[in-house]
Amino acid sequence: MDVFSSEPYRGNPVAVVLDAEGLTSAQMQRFAHWMNLSETTFVLPPDAAGADYRVRIFTPTAELPFAGHPTLGTCHAWLSAGHVPGQPDHIVQQCGAGLVQVRRTAAGLGFAAPPLLRSGPVSEPMIEQIAAQLGLDRAEIVEAQWADNGPGWVAVLLGSADAVVALRPPSVELDLGVAGAYPPGSECAIEVRAFFLQDGRPVEDPVTGSLNASLAQWLLTSGRLTAPYIASQGTVLGRRGRVHVSRDDDGTVWVAGATATRISGEVEL
Repeated sequence: MDVFSSEPYRGNPVAVVLDAEGLTSAQMQRFAHWMNLSETTFVLPPDAAGADYRVRIFTPTAELPFAGHPTLGTCHAWLSAGHVPGQPDHIVQQCGAGLVQVRRTAAGLGFAAPPLLRSGPVSEPMIEQIAAQLGLDRAEIVEAQWADNGPGWVAVLLGSADAVVALRPPSVELDLGVAGAYPPGSECAIEVRAFFLQDGRPVEDPVTGSLNASLAQWLLTSGRLTAPYIASQGTVLGRRGRVHVSRDDDGTVWVAGATATRISGEVEL
């Protein structure tokens, strides 16, 4: 599946294995490691009331309770396989983080941002550590907050989108999400980049739904952004991710984007 871009092969890929019942955790992890994508998902029958399906989400090295673009890619694949949700325009995904609501929007499928597991300001010593990892002076970081909705994100705000694009981190030891604003009137409100360790080496994720969800919860609540807005991600990697963020009157944040099937076939184990 290609997620968060309407241009072919310019979003973030996720492998979705349908009908995964009977596979062991070890088999799932081995296949996800072999695929070597940021995430691979496995669809199972739900065992929670109200859920349409259950999904397990694996990186090449570990299982995650929740991830954003795998949620949308899995939902698209499940619907494309002919499954019908309990409600016409409302799909309920069961995952390690609980029940996640997914709905159809004008921008594509969107998920309701799950509650943050950890929020609040980051300590000054940690901000200095983050600055060193990103190759920045401390003064270049406007603010940093915990924004953990499963993967463990620390959100970092820089002074501009250009500053985000210019980043060339010498090392990364934390799961860091970095954002900076575009000038008013631009197509996108912010540029986003996501860095984390994988197999002991730093990698950058092309387009990250979970990070954009937690960033939105922080930036909207603090008044730094207003909804709806579009976030750009993947620019430095040659991608064209577009993440559409909106907020309901009750405060629920929705993260949406384009999804498309690029490869289909059978998995042999």
